[in-house]
Amino acid sequence: MVYDKMSTKCPPIKKLPKEGEQCRRLSALSDKFASEFFHGPQFFARAPGRVNLIGEHVDYCGYAVFPMAVEQDILMAVAKNTTEKLNICNIDECYPKYSCSINNFIINKDQPAWFNYVLCGVKGIKDEGDIDGPLTGLDIVVGGNIPPSSGLSSSSALVCATALAVAHSHCLSLSKENLAEICARCERHIGTQGGGMDQAISFLASPDTAKVIEFNPLQATSVTLPPGATFVVANCLAPMNKASNSNYNCRVMECRLAAQVMAKKAGLAWREYQKLGDLQKALGWTLPQMMALVSDTFEARPYTKEEICKLLDASSEELDQVTLTENTRHIQLFKLHDRALHVFSEAHRVWEFKKVCDQQGDTALLELGKLMQDSHRSTQLLYECSHPKLDTLVELSRGVSLGARLTGAGWGGCMVALVQDDDTEAYKKMLQERYFSQEPSAQGRDPSSILFSSRPGPGACIFVQ
Repeated sequence: MVYDKMSTKCPPIKKLPKEGEQCRRLSALSDKFASEFFHGPQFFARAPGRVNLIGEHVDYCGYAVFPMAVEQDILMAVAKNTTEKLNICNIDECYPKYSCSINNFIINKDQPAWFNYVLCGVKGIKDEGDIDGPLTGLDIVVGGNIPPSSGLSSSSALVCATALAVAHSHCLSLSKENLAEICARCERHIGTQGGGMDQAISFLASPDTAKVIEFNPLQATSVTLPPGATFVVANCLAPMNKASNSNYNCRVMECRLAAQVMAKKAGLAWREYQKLGDLQKALGWTLPQMMALVSDTFEARPYTKEEICKLLDASSEELDQVTLTENTRHIQLFKLHDRALHVFSEAHRVWEFKKVCDQQGDTALLELGKLMQDSHRSTQLLYECSHPKLDTLVELSRGVSLGARLTGAGWGGCMVALVQDDDTEAYKKMLQERYFSQEPSAQGRDPSSILFSSRPGPGACIFVQ
């Protein structure tokens, strides 16, 4: 176990690879750049996607998560221009081009568009990068092999790659932690109230280790996974976009409301509490004690907005102002018991997962698998963020893998399974035959893009000639 803590190091600057898949993709990106802008890129930025091994929907409640970076990534070819314009295009022509002033633009969160994530990254550095004067114009070509809307954080990787590119082009020496925190905040301009896990692992990842990532302050602890098993990721092919509906933000608000009602009952100033983790710190209780407190405080049923106002002795207008976000004020029913119980139990599972990895006992893999199964059951039944296709993949994995669970926000996207090394190819073949061969949207797609095993990969970097 290695404590990274606050590394204060900037993302590394690396020489362009001279062979392999990444070399081929960078070359294609360079060719596309030249055909679009009639000159070559000055450098490339890279930011990986991630798979969260355990700890779902707890980062925005102030709790630690357990992700690893995957090999799939966003790559970006970049060069300065002299027009003060931001010119963005994608190597995949199904994504429209976009141009605007780099110093004066609006992010329209009511009209989801891929380039909005680029604009978020630009705005983050513009607002928080300590730049003197206006930004210099940039030409950017984006390419990625993270499946979109899959729960592997392609959108956050795009924000991170952009922020890193803008920082590098303006000679800013920002630490990995600083960049991660800037990106977590600026992605909220898209309308999603995320917690910071995706951005943190994209910058803080290191090869061959997963990370326990804690917040306030941001710090990462490297954890060596037990030998003998591999993580396999399967995309159920039901797309999920956090920014396109209110499900995700509703869960954030349900947790916030649960924290405030529990704070009020405990005699605390409820308006000061936004996160369940902050409430636990104030009470000084253990996570199992917080689980018991949930059952003592709430009935296992939905609460109306009117009931919550009565519990808090607040008006609907005050609740809208103090607690709810603009895109959640229309919601009238909130499941406080189930959401809070998931968060406290899932936060507990993160530390149990780490303990098993640290001890490396004879039954470590079986214990990790059970924790993953328990996690999926909680996200499915208490947090209600699974999807029938995800549940089918998890059920097919039972008895063939050591454990499986949804990864990412849910409502579609990917599942991650822990599989014995000797069983990995047979497991993937089983899923191919029993799920993907019968899934219409899988036909004609590269099988390795929807079903793959991954080792923990490195974090964001800059490539130069």
